[in-house]
Amino acid sequence: MVVLATKCYIGGEARERALDGMTSLVADEIGELDVEWEVGVRRDDFVSVTVSGADETVARNALRERWGEVTDHFTDGETYVGTLDAWDEDGFVLDAGTEIRIDADGLGLGAGSPSQVRDRFGIVQHLPMRFVHDADGGHRLADEEVDRLYDWTRGTGRVNANSATRAGVRATVNRAGHANDIVTVERLGLLEQSVVCREDTDAPGLLASIGGYLPAELKAVIP
Repeated sequence: MVVLATKCYIGGEARERALDGMTSLVADEIGELDVEWEVGVRRDDFVSVTVSGADETVARNALRERWGEVTDHFTDGETYVGTLDAWDEDGFVLDAGTEIRIDADGLGLGAGSPSQVRDRFGIVQHLPMRFVHDADGGHRLADEEVDRLYDWTRGTGRVNANSATRAGVRATVNRAGHANDIVTVERLGLLEQSVVCREDTDAPGLLASIGGYLPAELKAVIP
């Protein structure tokens, strides 16, 4: 079994649709391999995939590469993926199967409190984020994570959302009449998405327009 570093934390029919979508994503990744698989959810909401068959090692590695893996074993200096669980004036707390606290000076995202940093970079709760593990507790965001977040602020603007599938966010944008105002909906996690705006689209305005249709945390990234 591989425990993927993305969560399914919604309920009801929406949960079933999300897991159906996850099954399709897994099929896209390993469907041509000689394996059988089943998608599930752990009690802590992390998505798990049970894999068996001749190519199971290759399949597990492909899933780890695509989503990151939740593990009980950490190596000092290695990069892992956790989901944003909480934040306070001292830093971020990631859930990587265990609590990973990243102090404010380990974020590497410039001036401001962790809450201000979260707002500036459009970091929604449960966003999968890469971090470097430190055996002494001085964890930090990985360089590639910092680069990704800074790239968001150099683009054309974004609206990030949680608690919704990519298809659901795209349908919401269409329903609100903004299909021609976006470039794409980028998948950040199973239920975390990023709407990439066109050059002449105002990200805060788009957020205000779609917010009434989408029961989710929404954050605009302003270039």
